Amino acid sequence: MALLSEKDAKKVQEILNALPSTVEVHFFTQELECQFCRETGELLRELAALSPKLKLVEHDFLLDKDAASAFSVEMVPAIVPVGPAGDLGLRFYGIPAGYEFASLLESFKLAAGADPELADETKEFLSQLAQELELEVYVTPTCPYCPGMVVNAFRLAAASPKVKAAMVEATEFPHLAIRYQVRGVPRTVINRGQAYIEGLVPESHLVETLRSLS
Repeated sequence: MALLSEKDAKKVQEILNALPSTVEVHFFTQELECQFCRETGELLRELAALSPKLKLVEHDFLLDKDAASAFSVEMVPAIVPVGPAGDLGLRFYGIPAGYEFASLLESFKLAAGADPELADETKEFLSQLAQELELEVYVTPTCPYCPGMVVNAFRLAAASPKVKAAMVEATEFPHLAIRYQVRGVPRTVINRGQAYIEGLVPESHLVETLRSLS
């Protein structure tokens, strides 16, 4: 049974066919002890069948240790979109369902080489960045504000090799949600707990928070 309706599939197909280049979608999965690995795989296979611009590469997380190590993947399900510029540091941990489907499509655009469309002040900040930054945006599929924060983080990562950004679906990784005290979403965890941002904030607010850490 298709996960996307015929109408939605047609819209998504138009978006994928318009990508400026081909994107390899690396999907890490395992058979057991993974709540949504099967559904995530079904979704990605359905998307890959819609357009030649998506090339799905599936990895068994337990068996393909080299690939997991190369992409620094520590848990599943995991999605890593890779375009002509290589790995931009964009990650999905958990199924990108509900509102997060929009974040997935945006990650394909960024990986394919689309302009992140950042403010000049943000570009200047990134050009002077000395330390590496890791942004983990905790979300749930029913949160309408979460994709905006995920995309904010992804755009920074797409524009700088010093920034990595991940969507983490909080209900699939409760141990992490407890560790980082995720009581509401989106909650952005910076450098594994060095700082936090609550809710959806403008790009300028995110940058100011990151600037305060340096």
